[in-house]
Amino acid sequence: MKTAFLFSGENSQYIGMARSLTETYPKYLTYFYDMSRILGYDLRLACYCGDEQYLSKVSVMTPAVLITSVIAYESARARGIAGTAVAGYGMGEYAAMVATGMISLETAMKLIIERAKAIDYCAKAKPGAMAVIRGKSAKEVENACNETDEYVIPAIYNSPDNIVVSGVDSGVDKIVHRFNSEGAHCTRTTLPCAYQTRLMQVAAERYLDAIRHTKFNPPSCRFFSQITGDELKDFDNMPEYLAKQLTSPILFTRELEIMAEQGYDTFVECGPSPILSKFTESTLPEALALNVEDMDSLKKTMSALGIPD
Repeated sequence: MKTAFLFSGENSQYIGMARSLTETYPKYLTYFYDMSRILGYDLRLACYCGDEQYLSKVSVMTPAVLITSVIAYESARARGIAGTAVAGYGMGEYAAMVATGMISLETAMKLIIERAKAIDYCAKAKPGAMAVIRGKSAKEVENACNETDEYVIPAIYNSPDNIVVSGVDSGVDKIVHRFNSEGAHCTRTTLPCAYQTRLMQVAAERYLDAIRHTKFNPPSCRFFSQITGDELKDFDNMPEYLAKQLTSPILFTRELEIMAEQGYDTFVECGPSPILSKFTESTLPEALALNVEDMDSLKKTMSALGIPD
């Protein structure tokens, strides 16, 4: 068994994030207290009681997902779950960096605050749209985007038949209309701009200006990149890498395939909901996909790995 940890930057669970974990391990409450001082609002209240409307704000959702992911990871490690690699998805790469000791949780929180500011600025200056395409292959989506006369690209490769397109609003509409007419299932997201595209260049530049002097340590284990889909080995220019993350497609399917080729057969997702676990099951049917989001899922994962409670 060869295990990797996965970290998502997304959230589909809005109430009670990290609550059962911190009730069982109250030492992690200090994370909430420390991060709340940085943020200027009660992050624990946001995670425990925040509703969908409140947590849909980037400035609230990203800190909530980050701290929940880190607490889930620390709880998993405390119960004997170990891995030799990490892979982050979107903003999940910040939790992966914390998990591997590249940066502290405090530094990660300060980085995502600046990231949210840059994204908010870009959303006002260059709005765009995104849509999830289910039931079409990556090649079909790539061809459709190339054939569309407006800017739209495959921006996130979730699984072989789940691709997110991103671009100008009218371009995304054309892709959605085309694939819906062919029987695919397409859903526009509520995200405020065209993530993972060149339309985020303004945000990337502003973000880099804000974080360019941040220091990073080498990771304590293998770190797989969503930008290249392969293991990241050069950590000398992490501020530039994180800025580039905003304008580059997420190659999550490729990451999984390469890790599987290198012997990884067990994937433990740490975060508020099992989003990546489902993508892993679709991409690697033979792999063991597990998750830790609360005490119930932690115990189920321990049982699946043969770790006594």
